Amino acid sequence: MVEANKDEQIGIHKGSLSTLAKERQELQRLLSIVEQLMQMHIQELKKLGIDLEKAAHEIAKKKSSSEKMEDKF
Repeated sequence: MVEANKDEQIGIHKGSLSTLAKERQELQRLLSIVEQLMQMHIQELKKLGIDLEKAAHEIAKKKSSSEKMEDKF
């Protein structure tokens, strides 16, 4: 009886891991699609003269300088 319970628990855990592995694989596939779409939109914005990387660096610089100002107070 105890052995059957142990085998049942092993089966449940193995089945769960199998299901979760498939779910993880599907999530990775979805993330890959989202990343591709984001890169496509970034490239199109660059063609239109919008450089998101440059804008991000400028925001980071402003944030850094405002943090330095706060440190003085």
